[in-house]
Amino acid sequence: MASSSKKRTTFAKLNREQKVREKRAEKNARRAARKDEPIGAGSIEIGAPNDVGLDHDVDLDKHPAVTGEQI
Repeated sequence: MASSSKKRTTFAKLNREQKVREKRAEKNARRAARKDEPIGAGSIEIGAPNDVGLDHDVDLDKHPAVTGEQI
């Protein structure tokens, strides 16, 4: 016959389940924040300050790295 006593959940299992619930809540908060973010707020636009120092007017057909010339 089966015993009449209930099986107890260990603290280790309770702690694991708590961590899962916390991670799930954090993930949902990140999703909600991303959903509320304006469209394009995280994208980089052309001509943004990130490409400072790049010379876009270089003729690559005459560049020494392409032609194999020594500088």
